[in-house]
Amino acid sequence: MAKKQDDGQKIVADNRKARHLYFIESTLEAGLMLAGSEVKSLRTGKANIGESYAMAKDGEIFLVNAYIPEYLMANRFNHEPRRTRKLLVHRTQARRLAVAVQREGMTLIPLKVYFNLRGIAKVELGLAKGKKLHDKRETSKQRDWARDKARLLRAKG
Repeated sequence: MAKKQDDGQKIVADNRKARHLYFIESTLEAGLMLAGSEVKSLRTGKANIGESYAMAKDGEIFLVNAYIPEYLMANRFNHEPRRTRKLLVHRTQARRLAVAVQREGMTLIPLKVYFNLRGIAKVELGLAKGKKLHDKRETSKQRDWARDKARLLRAKG
């Protein structure tokens, strides 16, 4: 089922692996252009964005390979689970993201899909650069040291 966040957002799908695989430079909130059966299916909380990414095409941003399961009650008006969905961002933001992806070799990764306080489906995009294996090791080393340091300080008083 979907989780509630402390600021009232209902998180539907979370890409926890993204922060391990990528350096997240900046984040951006974007709207999702969805069909009615997709919204109802999202509310059940069974979506998956683990293998998805966003791409820029013709001045617009699209979410590719995001899995939103079919809504069982929709009958013949159902949607395709892995279809490409348009993301709703301002034209200047779309242009800036497209330039960053092309020129700087970055990628757009969806970090989470959620419903805001008004009940509108949103996706949090991260402008990211891929980590190498040694970067991943360094990150885990720093995380382990921070955990040990906190444990030592707590034990000391």
